[in-house]
Amino acid sequence: MAIRVLIAKPGLDGHDRGAKVIARALRDAGMEVIYTGLRQTPEMIAEAALQEDVDVVGLSILSGAHLALVPRIRELMIANEMGDVPILIGGIIPDEDKAKLQEMGVTGIFGPGASTDEIIDFINTIVKDGDGFEAASKTD
Repeated sequence: MAIRVLIAKPGLDGHDRGAKVIARALRDAGMEVIYTGLRQTPEMIAEAALQEDVDVVGLSILSGAHLALVPRIRELMIANEMGDVPILIGGIIPDEDKAKLQEMGVTGIFGPGASTDEIIDFINTIVKDGDGFEAASKTD
């Protein structure tokens, strides 16, 4: 059964090239990818994750609003009984925010220069081990 990954662009950020590149790479690696498109609210992302019964949620955030958006998405996912679904973030994340994001439940953080192979391997590891929060943790 293919790993199901939701790729979302929360907030007002209008740059989606990176998200599309990752979505394509994950598909090419045999994963089932649901791409929600631009300007998604936390509510829209959590609802899509629930409806699509995903194994992983990937957020592409370049706007700098990650500390505001991630807690709300996480809260909604927990309310939907999806607290065990790993959240990964890609984008421009300052070093001083990485520990805060991990405390909020983010399993992996991938900045500019992260390879698609690295992301694919990471997703395969956290899903196959069955516990995204304990199996692996990644910040670059």
